[in-house]
Amino acid sequence: MSRLPLSRFRTAALALMALAGPAIAGPSGEITVYTSQPQDQMAKVVEAFNADYPDVKVEIFRTGTTELMTKLQAEFAAGSTPADILLIADAVAMTGLKNDGRLLAYAEAPLAGIPADVVDPDRTFFGTKLITTGIVYNTDLVKVAPKGWDDLRAPEVAARTIMPSPLYSGAAVIHVGTMTQQPDFGWAYYEELARNGAVAGQGNGTVIEAVARGEKAYGIIIEYMAMNARAKGSPVDFVWPEQGVSAITQPVAIVKGTDNEEAAKAFVDWQLSKTAQEQSVAQGYFPIIEGVAAPAGYPDLANLHILPLDAAKLRAEDQANKEAFADLFGG
Repeated sequence: MSRLPLSRFRTAALALMALAGPAIAGPSGEITVYTSQPQDQMAKVVEAFNADYPDVKVEIFRTGTTELMTKLQAEFAAGSTPADILLIADAVAMTGLKNDGRLLAYAEAPLAGIPADVVDPDRTFFGTKLITTGIVYNTDLVKVAPKGWDDLRAPEVAARTIMPSPLYSGAAVIHVGTMTQQPDFGWAYYEELARNGAVAGQGNGTVIEAVARGEKAYGIIIEYMAMNARAKGSPVDFVWPEQGVSAITQPVAIVKGTDNEEAAKAFVDWQLSKTAQEQSVAQGYFPIIEGVAAPAGYPDLANLHILPLDAAKLRAEDQANKEAFADLFGG
């Protein structure tokens, strides 16, 4: 069999390359993500994102949503922020940023399989997962599991209960706002908890640490922290209260004025992908995309009662709620 001379092979290869046209470069450069998601989880998020977008360097700034919003507002007042992407606890905070003209609309975001109720109608932010708040308890200290929120009212239980503070945690902002809007609870519920000795930490991390170590027997907390701690061997278990749970969707958004819009959109695209949803499940979150199963041991979302929330009312009362909480529990 005759062989094609090397010179002719090179000529043919160059001709094929010319026909194919120039290579299309993908997103590159650097983006900064402001987030309330735990640092160890975000490291894995960035690793998985870079498997698909290797030329984008992602810098992470992580803190609780309430503190993050304070930082953002100070940066906006100073004229600019280094943030390109926001991945924070709740849609209420995102709505405030949208109303202030701080978010970039992304009309072409890939939304196949994403429920419409977790997407901003103007497509400035997009829910990435579902996170519920319930009750964690120490199984070495508690022999009869609580069933609902009313079980925390008893003096002997409240005195051993810790909760996150809305002065730090976005999930706590939503939970306190949701509970105080319920006729069966209201601020009277928190007044009773405080009177009977319940305390507030900072974020949800302080709650799981206190309960897992046995410093407190009960805690109000987002589910994945309790379930992940249980899976790692901590003596804790979690209850989705029978009266219902509050919920957040940890939306992602692009900051208007980003200097790397292409890479920022790639990050949003990835967050809304099945790959990201499957990673979220592995990290202990309810998925939002159709066809992705919840983590093992989690209830069927169809059987979970999500407490109603008037988001507009919560936005209007946000500062008053934080002041009322601080009056009861300090801050």
